Amino acid sequence: MTEHPTSHEGRRQAARPAAPADPRGALRRASDAFPAQGRPGVNASAEDADAARRGPTSGASAQRGAEPEHSGAAPVPEPPRRESGAGGVPGRRKPGSASGAADSAPEHALSDAGPDDPHRPRPVPDRRSGQPRPAGTPVAMRRDGDRLRFVGAATRRIARGIDLDEIVMGLCRASVPTFSDVILVYLRDPLPVGDERPTGPVVLRLRRTDRLRLIEEGAEDPDTDGGGGGLLTMAAIAAQGDPVTAELCEVRTGGALAEVLRGVRPVFADSPAALAALPELLGDDPDLALPTGQRAILAPLRGRRRVIGAAVFLRRPERHAFENDDLLVAGQLATHSALGIDKAVLYGREAYIADELQRTMLPETLPRPTGVRLASRYLPAAETARVGGDWYDAIPLPGSRVALVVGDVMGHSMTSAAIMGQLRTTAQTLAGLDLPPQEVLHHLDEQAQRLGSDRMATCLYAVYDPVSHRITIANAGHPPPVLLHLGGRAEVLRVPPGAPIGVGGVDFEAVELDAPAGATLLLYTDGLVESRLRDVWTGIEQLRERLAATAQLTGPDHPPPLEALCDEVLDMLGPGDRDDDIALLAARFDGIAPSDVAYWLLEPEDAAPGRARRLARSALARWGLEELTDSVELLVSEVVTNAVRYASRPVTLRLLRTDVLRCEVGDDVPQLPRLRQARATDEGGRGLYLVNRLARRWGATRLSTGKVVWFEVPHGNGAGSPA
Repeated sequence: MTEHPTSHEGRRQAARPAAPADPRGALRRASDAFPAQGRPGVNASAEDADAARRGPTSGASAQRGAEPEHSGAAPVPEPPRRESGAGGVPGRRKPGSASGAADSAPEHALSDAGPDDPHRPRPVPDRRSGQPRPAGTPVAMRRDGDRLRFVGAATRRIARGIDLDEIVMGLCRASVPTFSDVILVYLRDPLPVGDERPTGPVVLRLRRTDRLRLIEEGAEDPDTDGGGGGLLTMAAIAAQGDPVTAELCEVRTGGALAEVLRGVRPVFADSPAALAALPELLGDDPDLALPTGQRAILAPLRGRRRVIGAAVFLRRPERHAFENDDLLVAGQLATHSALGIDKAVLYGREAYIADELQRTMLPETLPRPTGVRLASRYLPAAETARVGGDWYDAIPLPGSRVALVVGDVMGHSMTSAAIMGQLRTTAQTLAGLDLPPQEVLHHLDEQAQRLGSDRMATCLYAVYDPVSHRITIANAGHPPPVLLHLGGRAEVLRVPPGAPIGVGGVDFEAVELDAPAGATLLLYTDGLVESRLRDVWTGIEQLRERLAATAQLTGPDHPPPLEALCDEVLDMLGPGDRDDDIALLAARFDGIAPSDVAYWLLEPEDAAPGRARRLARSALARWGLEELTDSVELLVSEVVTNAVRYASRPVTLRLLRTDVLRCEVGDDVPQLPRLRQARATDEGGRGLYLVNRLARRWGATRLSTGKVVWFEVPHGNGAGSPA
C-alpha cells in the first residue's frame, strides 16, 4: 500500500510533475531543460529520459525505484552512492567531458561494471523497431519542448547573420543534423530588392547545400568549416547517395512548383502537390531518388512581399520520418530565414548605394600636374558607416599650378556625404576662377550657410606654384599640414587656424611659404590624429615623428616613395584609433627649374605675333627642340593674334619645358574662345581649329584678371613624353 504524505511539504512535492526515480534524476531533469542541440549523444540521452518517464519495464528498473502510478505520491530519492572504481558521485560529469556524456556513454566506458550490473548504461532501443540504435545516430524530436527549444536556438542562430551568406549558412547549420540530414536552399536569381517588381520569368538558383557527414575515425568534425557545413558540389552529393539537383530552375507560371510556392505553407514530399513540384525544382533526372514517405519537406521562403525561394529538408531512410509537428518547425525556419534574407538584401543595396555615393564624391583618379606628384588614401570610420564627410581634391590651375584641398564635414552619414559633395563642387568651381585661397574659403563659408545653419565643416586650401617653388595656404579650422623636407626633417606648418566653414562673419587669412624641391606636403583630416585614446596635438606629434622616422630609412638625399609613405602613415593607427573617417593627400614637390621656363610680355600691337614667333624659335633652339619649331611657331602666332586683337594691356607669353612643351598666353579679356567651323567666306575663325589639330591638348581658363589660353606639344626629350 502506498502512503500519501500529509504534511504541507508533502503536498507541495506531490504538486510537481513526476520525475524518474533514478539516483541521477536531478541531473536528468537539468539536462532535459537545457538540451545541447545537434550532438548525437545528447539526443540519445533525451530519449532515454523520455523512456524513463514512461515507467519501469524490467526488474533492473524496479531496483532503482519505481514511480507510483497515481500522482499523489512523491518520488523517494535514493541515497547517493559511488560507482565501482569511479570514485565520484553518480551522474556527475567529469571535468572536460562533453555535455550529456554520462548518459550516453558506450558500454565500454565503465569497464568495472559487469554485464548484470543494473547501473551499467545500455543502448537505447529504437522506439519503432525495438532494435538498439547505433551510437551517434540523430533521433527525432519527441516532445513539444524539444521542438520549441530547437526553434528558439535555430532562429537566434539565423538572426545573428547580417549578410545573405551568413543567414543562409545559419539556416543550414541549425537544420543539419538536428532537424534534417540534408538541406537544399534555393533563392531567386536575381533577388528582388524592396518593392521592386522583377521583370521576366522567376528563376530559382541553388544557393547552398548542406548534409550530415558520419563521423568516422580520422574524419573531420562536421561542426568545423571543413565538415558538413561546407558548400558541396552536385558530384559530392551524388557520391553520398543524396538526390542530384539542378542548380537553376525556372518556375513555370501555373505549374506545380508555382502553386506550392504560392501556398507558402510547407508540405511533405509525398503530398500530391509536392510530388509534382519537387521534380520541377530538383530537376527531371530519371535517376532522381527522393526519400520515400514523409522524409522530405518542401518549405517556401516568403519575404515581406513575395516568395524569394524554397528550402528542401531531407532525412535518410535509417532515420525517423518527419511528423506533422515538424511542418510547423520547417515553417518557422523558412519564415525567419526569408525575413532575414529580405533584410540582408536591403542592407546590401544600401551598402552598395553608400559605396557608390562615396566613390562618386571623391576623385576617381588624381591628376598629374606639372612639377608635383600626388597620392591619396581614404578610410571610412567603419564597415557599417561607409560614407562620411571627409574629402580631398587636387585641381590643376593655370600657369602649371595646382590647388590641394582637404575638408571634413561633421558626421558620417548620407547627409554628411551630400553636403560634402556640394562643398567639393563649389570648391572646384571657385578654383576654376583662380581665386586666392582665402577668397575660396570665404565663398565656401557662404555656401555652407545657405545649406543650413547647422552645416559645419573644416577645410584647408593650398595652391602650389612649381615655377616659383612657393605655396599659399588658407585654413578654416582644420588640423595644420605637415611638411617633410628632403633631409628628413618633419615640420608642422604654422598656418592661422581660422574658424570652421559655416560659422559666418569671419575672415580667413592666407600665408605664403617656401615649397622646396623634394619636399612632401601631407594634408589630412582629424580622424588620422585624433581618437578616444589621444588628443589632436598628441596625434600630430606622433604623425610628425612617424614621417621623420620613415624619411630616415631612405637617406637624406632620397625622399620616401609616396605610396609607401601613405601606407606608413596609416600604420600608426592602433586597433582603437578608428573613430572617424580618414582622408589623406600627399604632394611631392618636384618644381620646374628656372632654366626650363621662358617668360615674356608683349604689347598688344600688330607686331606682337611676329615677335612671339622669334622668341619661341630662340627658346626651342636653346632647349634642343628644333624639330618642333614649325608647329610651335604656327600655334603661338595664332593664339597671340587672337589675344592682341581684343586685349588692352600687355599680353603674357610663357613656355615651359617638362615632359611636354607647354605654351601659355594670357590677356585681360575674360571671354573664352570657342572652337567653331569657319565658313569658306570667313577671313578668320581658323586659328583654334589649327590648335585643336596640331596640339596634344589645349584649353582656356578664366582668371580674375582675364584668361589664359594654353596648349601642349609632345617632344622626345622629356621623360614623360607620350608613346
